[in-house]
Amino acid sequence: MPHLAAVGPSDGLARAGEERLAGEESARGAVRSERRKEILRQRREELGLSQEDLAARLRISVRAYGNWERGLVKEWTDRKLLALAEALEMSERQCFWLFRVMVDRDPPPTWRAAEENRLPEDPAQRDYLCDYAALMESVPYPSFLVDHRWDVALTNSAFDQLFQSVRPHPTALPDDNFLRFVLFHPDAAGVLEDHEPAWCVPLLAQFAAALAAAPEDEGLRSIRQEVARDPFMEAAYRYGVPHWLSMRGAEAAEMDGAVRTVRHPDQRRGLVRCRMVAETSRMLGEMGLTRITLILSASPQGGPVGPVRGGAGVVHQQGARLRAVPSLGE
Repeated sequence: MPHLAAVGPSDGLARAGEERLAGEESARGAVRSERRKEILRQRREELGLSQEDLAARLRISVRAYGNWERGLVKEWTDRKLLALAEALEMSERQCFWLFRVMVDRDPPPTWRAAEENRLPEDPAQRDYLCDYAALMESVPYPSFLVDHRWDVALTNSAFDQLFQSVRPHPTALPDDNFLRFVLFHPDAAGVLEDHEPAWCVPLLAQFAAALAAAPEDEGLRSIRQEVARDPFMEAAYRYGVPHWLSMRGAEAAEMDGAVRTVRHPDQRRGLVRCRMVAETSRMLGEMGLTRITLILSASPQGGPVGPVRGGAGVVHQQGARLRAVPSLGE
């Protein structure tokens, strides 16, 4: 029965309400505790490190680090969290996410991620990459550099804009590792249209080939372990990809020339068809890097961009064209 507002609920109802709230808070705390453990373990495995390796980086005992990874810590101080961020080679956004999950606040404002670990040691190569970054920035299309593990070395502003709505994640940010982003980030399908057939399956096929070529590579093996922990991805990797390749051929997994669709954050553009262009120069090849550029259609709201022929798709757009090739109207 409804109670009088002036009297309020009975003591029994009040106690029941308090117990319910306490139970909900306990459940949220348990979920958060598991997330804390996952962050450290996933990032460590992504780097191909053992607990012994990370303990050595932190200059603490293996037992002490094991307690950290199990969440048996009395207090997560700034010093401990910043040491973890450095040892786990976290970017600035990853460190922000680490602090938010662990202690529900931002890292100290004076901290900045050490990006030097992604730059080559050779001075000539470092200078080349700095100039190459300026070249990439001059391009209006999303462009990024990746190595054989899909670790991202450089991005331009158009790339950052395309993925600006992506939330922080401990291991799968688009500007950290593009393969992990496509496979594991919950926001990937919000940016990459036809996410599973157009993005996941081809990249899983490329990953399988890369792992077969370098089975001892720790970074690739770490991704393989993460795929195995996801039943859907494991089924796609073991059964879906071989079937897909048998039906379409190995060339279907190639990035260069593939036509895909992305959802642009600018609502005036909406769904945009793009062609992937993969290329490398001599010096990029020496560094094991490949540049991938997404040539976005100029058509707004995902409208038609011209006829598409064949499985890979050939898109004819208005505007610039090859002078040696006559237009359809000639």
